Amino acid sequence: MLLFAQDPNVPFTNNRAERDLRMSKVKQKVSGCFRKAEFAQAYCRISSYLQTMANQGHNPLVAIQMALSGQLYAETG
Repeated sequence: MLLFAQDPNVPFTNNRAERDLRMSKVKQKVSGCFRKAEFAQAYCRISSYLQTMANQGHNPLVAIQMALSGQLYAETG
């Protein structure tokens, strides 16, 4: 029930989830909508990848370079 009390890697609040969704809501507010479903899916896929890499401590530009070179995830040793 209180997993954060047992595991220090579990966050105490859900603020990270709310912060991750914030940019999608800003995009929706500014542009109103996407013209096609494929564009919305592409935006979600790209932003999800960049947010995941940022949460792992990677620079977004380096993450884009890795994705374009075919190396989607950084190799940890």
